Amino acid sequence: MTRTYASFPAIYSLVKEIPAGQVASYGMVASLLPGVTPRIVGFAMAATPAGEGIPWQRVINSAGKISKRDGAARQRSRLESEGVTFLTSGKVDWRAHRWQGPGEAWLDENDIDFMDFLTTQSSWPG
Repeated sequence: MTRTYASFPAIYSLVKEIPAGQVASYGMVASLLPGVTPRIVGFAMAATPAGEGIPWQRVINSAGKISKRDGAARQRSRLESEGVTFLTSGKVDWRAHRWQGPGEAWLDENDIDFMDFLTTQSSWPG
C-alpha cells in the first residue's frame, strides 16, 4: 500500500532544490517543512511520481548511507553518475556533497526567515 500525505507536494518542491552532486538526509528535508517527519519524507521519496523531475536519489539517511531496500543499487548508480563520491564505509562524503539548503526564493515563498534557516541548518549532519 502506497501512503500519500498532503505534504508530499511540499516535499517534492523542496527536493527539487537539491542540485546534482549534492545529497540531503530525510531529516534535513523534514526540518524545513512544518509537520513533516523524516519517515514521511521517506514515504514521499518511495512514492515519487515518474516524469516530474523530482531527484529522489539525492535524499539519503542521516548516517550518510543509502537505505537498504529495492532500488538501492539504482540510487547509488544515479548518485555516482552525478559525481557523488562514497567513502570506503559506504557513506556519502558529507563534507564534499552535503546540500547547503534551498535558495532564498524557496525560503521566501515558504515564509522561512533566513536566520531561522541558519539555526535549522546548524543541526544538519556533516
